Amino acid sequence: MRRKYYVYMLLCADDSFYTGITNDPERRLWEHNEGIVETCFTHERRPVRMVHCSVFDNVGDAIDWEKRIKGWSREKKLALMRDDWQAIHEIVKAERRRRG
Repeated sequence: MRRKYYVYMLLCADDSFYTGITNDPERRLWEHNEGIVETCFTHERRPVRMVHCSVFDNVGDAIDWEKRIKGWSREKKLALMRDDWQAIHEIVKAERRRRG
């Protein structure tokens, strides 16, 4: 059986986002909400809610997606949370126009 890798995005109680990678999204969400790791970004921002999760067969692809999301604007993350790919494309176009 091939291992699956999940890139997930959480919405925190303070309205911030956290993006991570795991091989078990349900367990990881539980860990975030239980505050298992006191130094984790989400520890002081609980409760958290999973608002996006993508699955990958290749860990390299998952890491690339995680890094991409982490670099996104809040507006783009909100569109991802809504699964609104049209809005994401429009945001990208607007960003390109602003850059010249």
